[in-house]
Amino acid sequence: MIEAVGLTKRYGDKTAVYNLSFQVRPGAVTGFLGPNGSGKSTTMRMILGLDDPTAGQVTIGGHPYRKLPNAPRQVGALLDAKAVHGGRHARNHLLCLAQLSGIPARRVDEVLGVVGLQDVAKRRSKGFSLGMGQRLGIAAALLGDPQVLLFDEPVNGLDPEGILWVRNLMKSLAAEGRTVFVSSHLMSEMALTADHLIVIGRGQLLADMSVRDFISHNSADFARVRTPDTEPQQREKLTASLTEAGGQVLPEQDGALRVMGLPLPRISDLAHDADVRLWELSPHQASLEEAYMRMTQGAVDYRSTVDQRAGFLQELPPGAVPPPQMPVPGQGQPGWYAPPPPQQGGHPFAMPQGQPPAGPYGAPAVPGAGEPNPYAQPSPAPAQPAPAAAPDLTKPEDAR
Repeated sequence: MIEAVGLTKRYGDKTAVYNLSFQVRPGAVTGFLGPNGSGKSTTMRMILGLDDPTAGQVTIGGHPYRKLPNAPRQVGALLDAKAVHGGRHARNHLLCLAQLSGIPARRVDEVLGVVGLQDVAKRRSKGFSLGMGQRLGIAAALLGDPQVLLFDEPVNGLDPEGILWVRNLMKSLAAEGRTVFVSSHLMSEMALTADHLIVIGRGQLLADMSVRDFISHNSADFARVRTPDTEPQQREKLTASLTEAGGQVLPEQDGALRVMGLPLPRISDLAHDADVRLWELSPHQASLEEAYMRMTQGAVDYRSTVDQRAGFLQELPPGAVPPPQMPVPGQGQPGWYAPPPPQQGGHPFAMPQGQPPAGPYGAPAVPGAGEPNPYAQPSPAPAQPAPAAAPDLTKPEDAR
């Protein structure tokens, strides 16, 4: 089991991870999610002893990684598939790792077969494709037959067959009782692979729960209702009936209605009472991607701007009123939280006000939330005087 308690890491003035606490339990695939720059890689490096935490600690089986006897035989990891000497054959690369850890040479051939690289074992790794490099990195992680495995973007560069293979590999490793910790940005793949999720944003814990609970807590379920397209009055009649019953009705782009606040049997009864025929009545539950986007939309550091030169959007004429901004889904509702931008000067991030719900292990879902924050936001710097105008070298007195 991997356990982090109050994990904090600062690089000079930048706080990469702040007061992060979680557990990764054996027997399940735990997904590690977060936007770019959220601190996932830094956290994994601290788990593996590659970086020392500024505060807090992280242990594997109750011991720091550096104090584990023959750690490569207990913990396997894939952080960077390119961390291979390009001039070595694939088999020789794994053989060197095996000899350093006292692993018999026959295990090298075994893992080459597991990852499907047995036919290219004597090719130099510098000629490998991105997907082949990923397979070689996974082989290195499996070399010591460890009980704890960490993977950072393991399906990067793999084809659909390779992605399916990795998915099944992760599940089989967890089914054997191993601890499997996987970081990925592919939400569709995490939805099919992970049993549990740990989500961070700007170095802080946002969620620690099962995939099902995560989707349920960060999505608004609704029903899709469609009436005959040739009878718009039926649609209007049903809308009035549903609204009167306390439902929230919104039009969809394809002509259907999105109904919230009413269960499907109640919608069906109301349509029957109003003598309205239904062409569609179906439930909708958000995907993991939708729930993730809703949870992390306030913790994204890098956003695209509109490229006016591309011609996709015309610039507004002078004096035109810009269109109103759409409301942020979930903002202001219970459980909605977006961490503020990081502060400078090594200060931790400001925490949300109010006591959050307890996490699955008795700790607050957001460690430190609700406690007094001694680190106030810095006051804006005073305005600097405008720089002096550049000298005009055309004047003789300024040219000296």
